[in-house]
Amino acid sequence: MNNHLMANGRMWRKGTILVVALVALLVVSGCMYPQEQRRQNGVAPKEAIRNVQGAMDQYQSETGMLPIITASSETPVYEKFLVDFSILQRGGYLSDIPSAAFEKGGNFRFLVLDEETKPTIKLQDIVTFQKINDVQKWVTDYRHDHGKVPAGEAMYPGFFQIDYKLLNKTEPTISSVYSGQSLLTLVDEQGVVYADYALDLMQLIQQSGQTEIDEQLDLRTLLVEHSDYVPVKSPAYRWAGNEPQAVQP
Repeated sequence: MNNHLMANGRMWRKGTILVVALVALLVVSGCMYPQEQRRQNGVAPKEAIRNVQGAMDQYQSETGMLPIITASSETPVYEKFLVDFSILQRGGYLSDIPSAAFEKGGNFRFLVLDEETKPTIKLQDIVTFQKINDVQKWVTDYRHDHGKVPAGEAMYPGFFQIDYKLLNKTEPTISSVYSGQSLLTLVDEQGVVYADYALDLMQLIQQSGQTEIDEQLDLRTLLVEHSDYVPVKSPAYRWAGNEPQAVQP
């Protein structure tokens, strides 16, 4: 990708981020995620999170362990420690698996974050996870057949929009659990597909009124701190040029 294309991608992205963020600020008052928007997005009830959190806390207090499924060290942080409901049920810590949980046919996986310091229950949206996996298969097949990734406009250094015309596919609609906005899909030079949360990040940062942001901070932690959800299949983000920028690990 040439420098002119990269510059055009940055200008388009920055303009889009600012417009969407400003519109969101006009409609959102005092809360990043309005109650009505939460209902429309099929968000799991907070009661389920509280119940699982309480069961986990009690289990850890009595056993010194966490009720989680073992994951490899290569597993991404926002996919890593899934709650093992069977442990909590066998021990009598939880009477039933929440209906929102994937294990009961719901749309969310229950995860444990900050496992070493302050174990906290968060949710992973399965709908987004599955849609990104579908796109990943299309991209992998295309790369296998053509020897290159189906890259469109350059969005960040090393990240590109996906050219769905090359794939002969329709771009899926992926709604953010944070804002209800549609998420763009990205592909890197190795053919890995991601969901782009830059708009949500910009909206959150503008609402917070933050003027100084640590350029080494992975901005995804802000989304996690201010909600019950983890970003799904996303790259890390750093603050650069007054906007969130996806970065390679």
